[in-house]
Amino acid sequence: MRSNKLKIYTVTQINRLVKAAIEEILPPKMVVSGEISNWKRHSSGHCYFSLKDQDSILPCTMWASDFKSVKFSPENGMAVLATGRIDVYPPQGKYQLYVDKLEPAGIGALQLAFEQMVRRLEAEGLFEQMHKKPLPPYPQRIGILTSQSGAAVDDIKKSIWDRWPCAKLFLYPVPVQGEDAAEKIAAALRDVNGRNHKLKIDVLIVGRGGGALEDLWAFNEEVLARAIYNSKIPVISAVGHEMDTTIADLVADARASTPTKAGVTAVPDMLEVLGQLAHFEENLRSKAQWKLELCCENLNTFLAGAIFKNPLLPVQNRQQQLDELCAKLTDLIKETLAAVRNKLHAGYVQIVKIEPHRLLGKKTVELSDLKNRTDTAIRTIINRLQIQLTAQANHLVGLNPKAVLTRGYSITKNKSTGLLVRCLDDVQPADLLITELAGENLIESEVKTKQNITVRNQD
Repeated sequence: MRSNKLKIYTVTQINRLVKAAIEEILPPKMVVSGEISNWKRHSSGHCYFSLKDQDSILPCTMWASDFKSVKFSPENGMAVLATGRIDVYPPQGKYQLYVDKLEPAGIGALQLAFEQMVRRLEAEGLFEQMHKKPLPPYPQRIGILTSQSGAAVDDIKKSIWDRWPCAKLFLYPVPVQGEDAAEKIAAALRDVNGRNHKLKIDVLIVGRGGGALEDLWAFNEEVLARAIYNSKIPVISAVGHEMDTTIADLVADARASTPTKAGVTAVPDMLEVLGQLAHFEENLRSKAQWKLELCCENLNTFLAGAIFKNPLLPVQNRQQQLDELCAKLTDLIKETLAAVRNKLHAGYVQIVKIEPHRLLGKKTVELSDLKNRTDTAIRTIINRLQIQLTAQANHLVGLNPKAVLTRGYSITKNKSTGLLVRCLDDVQPADLLITELAGENLIESEVKTKQNITVRNQD
């Protein structure tokens, strides 16, 4: 008998059937247009996001190895074209688009990446004029970072040596296009800067000939832009033809539109420098001649002066003035000494008139009498104060509560409280008592009972 029972599948079997059906029906590669949402790049480098239109959402995954080729920065809301395949993710039972190529819709990916990079680095200030280093006016050692086999190196050498043949050129061969070109140029820049205490390079030229945006892309990479910005040696960027502009051009200390113009920018024209030197020489010679003639005139005028006719006259005049000053000083000293002698004599006369020995004897007698009276008054006061002090001490002794101890009285304190025992309420049974007697003697006792004895008169 035929069974009508349906076959039972596990969840894993269902997911495998759906996966096989999708692989059989859908094309192995398809391009999906949509708007990015829920963009997330995991720490592993893998990217997880969704593509959506007005009616639907499609989950997407892009592995880190595929995302390395994406030059621009995907953002939520950006319209893109995603190339990949539809497959099932069994652990969650959902289908998703595995993207291996991602590009913006309506604009080239490289152009968008260029614009994004320019906005970001400009916001950080890497293009500001204040950070650009001045080029040396007369460089002697020039470093060139470019391809050894390209035409750019010959153009740079010719333009430099035609204008400034005394310059020494140092070529640092680097790749100027390809996947790792930017990293290698940046590494070369860092290497030259690190060894420049020995190389003594005055200026660096980094560049290549023109080409498509893809060919020039190494000069739009962030790693090279930051290496140029951090270079201690001034950098001239010479990339492409007249219409090409790269991020390296924007961040460099100077920009030349072609490698040939880079040489013109880096060095002065020898003929112009020689012309300037000739002009300076003529100007210096003319000023020196004029200065020499003026000095000769001043010298002749100086030699015609009286001092050269009789050179000892100024010294003799000073000697005469010194003699006159010495005479005036001598007279002034004599006058001062005479005035002092007169004052001393007048003072002596006054002292003799007042007979100081008699006055001194009188004052000595008065002082002795005053001393005797003072000593007597002080002794009287001290005696009176001693009597008062003795009376106060006797009074204090009489007030001393311990004085009654010598007459057979005692003082009792509660040992636990330290208070005097004045009534029954000040102690309790089992309390320890300290009784103080005369002669600093103490008795310690314990309260057994409390009792109030009332003495009544018996009829």
